[in-house]
Amino acid sequence: MAAPLRSAARQTFALHPAALRRAAAASGAPRRGTATAAAHPHPHPHPHPHPHPLPLSPRREAVRNAKPFSAFLTDNFKRQHTYLRISITEKCNLRCVYCMPEEGVPLSPESKLLTTPEILHIANLFVSQGVTKIRLTGGEPTIRKDIVELVAELGKLRAKGLKEIAITSNGLVLARKLEKLVEGGLTGVNLSLDTLEPWKFEIMTRRKGLENVLKTVDKALELNVSSLKLNCVVMKGVNDYEIPAFVELTKDKPIEVRFIEYMPFDGNKWNENKMVSYADMLVRIKQDHPDLARAPDPSKNETSKTYHIPGYMGKVGFITSMTHNFCGTCNRLRITSDGNLKVCLFGDEEVSLRDMMRTNPLRKLIVDGTSSAAEVDAEALEMERAKMERDMLEVIGVAVKGKKEKHAGIGELEHMKNRPMILIGGPQAAHSYVHGVPPFSPPPRLFPSPSSSTTLPSPPHSAFTPHPRRLTHLTPTGTAHMVPLTAKPVSSRRAVAVARVLFSNPTPYPLIVSNSMKKGDVLGVARIAGIMAAKKTPEIVPLCHGVMVEGVEVVVELLPPATATKVQGEEEGGKREVAGGEFGGVRIEATVTCEGKTGVEMEALVAATAAGLTVYDMCKAVDRGMKMEGVRVVEKTGGKSGDWRVVDGEERGSLKRVG
Repeated sequence: MAAPLRSAARQTFALHPAALRRAAAASGAPRRGTATAAAHPHPHPHPHPHPHPLPLSPRREAVRNAKPFSAFLTDNFKRQHTYLRISITEKCNLRCVYCMPEEGVPLSPESKLLTTPEILHIANLFVSQGVTKIRLTGGEPTIRKDIVELVAELGKLRAKGLKEIAITSNGLVLARKLEKLVEGGLTGVNLSLDTLEPWKFEIMTRRKGLENVLKTVDKALELNVSSLKLNCVVMKGVNDYEIPAFVELTKDKPIEVRFIEYMPFDGNKWNENKMVSYADMLVRIKQDHPDLARAPDPSKNETSKTYHIPGYMGKVGFITSMTHNFCGTCNRLRITSDGNLKVCLFGDEEVSLRDMMRTNPLRKLIVDGTSSAAEVDAEALEMERAKMERDMLEVIGVAVKGKKEKHAGIGELEHMKNRPMILIGGPQAAHSYVHGVPPFSPPPRLFPSPSSSTTLPSPPHSAFTPHPRRLTHLTPTGTAHMVPLTAKPVSSRRAVAVARVLFSNPTPYPLIVSNSMKKGDVLGVARIAGIMAAKKTPEIVPLCHGVMVEGVEVVVELLPPATATKVQGEEEGGKREVAGGEFGGVRIEATVTCEGKTGVEMEALVAATAAGLTVYDMCKAVDRGMKMEGVRVVEKTGGKSGDWRVVDGEERGSLKRVG
C-alpha cells in the first residue's frame, strides 16, 4: 500500500516576538545587538558552536511553511472548503432505484465532458488554494478507461499539499483495478452496497453483481486500504430489516458501515414514507447492542455520525442529511462531469469552469500541455495562464461566497429542482439547463429586436419596451445566482446615475454656501464618498460582478431654493431639468466608465446614492426632514443591450436608444 500522503499543515499561525526569540535561542543563533562576550561567558568559547543549522522540528517546520487559507475557498460563514469531489463520468453500469430513473438519463456527447487534462488542471488549482482531499465519483468512476493513470497523476499533487485521494464506487469492476490504484496514491474507498441478498441486489440495482462487490471489499482489506466504508441507503419496507446484518459486518472487519437517509433527487420517486430516520435506525441497532456508543469524530468536518460497539473491529455511521443536517461544518465542493462547480449537493446553482478553460485556443493549449515555445510566445502563454487561473478563482470565490448556511429540509427538498443523483456528475436532462436557461443566455434587452414577436404595452412617459424573459439572476425555483460572464465580449462601458437631496427647511442651504456646516465641506466630502463607494459596489450588492473601474466622476452641486428650476443643458430630444424645491437641495451626478464584460450601472447608482447619504449625514443636525429622491440611471452605453439615455427630464424621463 502506498505510504500515507503528507504535507505541511495549512493553518494560520501568529508568532509572538518572544516565541521567535526563544526559537532563535534554541538554535544557538546570537541575538541581534548582543555582544559576543555576553553570548559566550566562558573564556575560550568555541568559535562555531553549531557549524550547521539545527534541523527544525516537524511542528516548527509546519509553522514556518504555513499559509493563510485561501479566501476563494472560504464562504461567508467562515467554512473552509478543503474537500473536492470530482465526477469523472456520467455513465454507470448499475441502475439503482434511488439514484437513476428507470428510463435512464440522457447522456452528453464526449465533447461536453471534462477531459483528463481539464480534470487535472482543476484539481491542481484547488490544491494550490488549500484542498487536501479529492474524491473521484461518477456515475461509476471505474468505467473511465484512464482511471488508473488519472489517479497516478493526482498522486503527484502530494508534493503540493494533497493528503487523500479517495473513490466512491459500486465495486462491480473495482477489484481488478484496485491494486494499481493504491500504487498510484489511492487512500480511501467508499462502496455503495444496499443489500446483502443477491436477489434483492438485482431488484435494487436492476443488475446482477453482489458477488463482485463483496470481492472488492475483500481486496481492499487485503491491500490494507486505510479507509474502507460501505454506504447503505436505507428505505422503509425495502432493506431496513437488513440493518442488523450490515452491523455484523463490522464485527470482524475494520470497515465502517454508513447508513444513509433516503434523499430526494430528480426521478427517484422519493417520498417521506420511504425514509427511515437516523433516530429510528439508532433505536433498532440498540435493541441488539445496548452498549453502542458514540465514537469521537476524526475531524470537525465529518459527514457521518459515527458509533462503535465494544469488541467490534469496525464502526457504524449515519449520514443524516434529511433529519440532522451537517451543513454548519460542510467543507465539500463538487465538480460535475461536465465541468460545473456545485457548492451544495442539494443546490441547483452551478457555474461552468470547463468553459473558462475553453474560452480561446491558447487556453486549450495551456490546459492540454501541448503548447511549446515554438508555437506560442512564452510570455504571452504565461500571461494567459495567469489570467485564466485568476478568472477561475474569482468565479470560484463568488460561488463559494454564495453558499447558503444550510440546505432545505423535509417538505422543501422534495419540491426543489435538482439533478438526478447519477447526474450530480453530469448534465441536466435534455429539457433543462443549468440555472434554467441556456448557457450564457444574454440578459433581457432594453430594446427588443424588430423581429421580436412578443411586445408588451409601454408604460406612460416611456419608450422602453420590456423584454418578456425572466430575470437572469433568478433560477426557476426563485433562488439567486450570479450571471456568468465568460462568453461576453469586452467593450467600453459607461453609465450615468443621478440623485437629489431636498431640504425641508431654509437652514442647510446658506450653511453649505458659506461652508459653515459643523461637519465640514458637505459637497467635497459627498463627492469623495461617491467615488469610494463606486469601487466598493461588489461588496455592497451581492450579485454584482467586481469590475475594474477605470473612471469615476461625481458632480455634487447646490440647487437654489424655491423659485425656479436649474437647466442643465440641452439634450437630444429635450431638456434635462432639475427642480430645486422650496428650500433648495443638492443634485448629484455620478459617471462611471470601464473596459469590461459587464455594465457599470450599479457602480454609478451606488456612487450617487452614497454621495446623497453623505449629504444627509452631514446636514441632519439642522434638517431632519430632508428627503432623498430621484435615484436612477439616466444614461448607459456599451454592451449587447445597446445605448440609451433619459431625454425628457429626470422625473418623467423617456428612454431613447442612442445610435
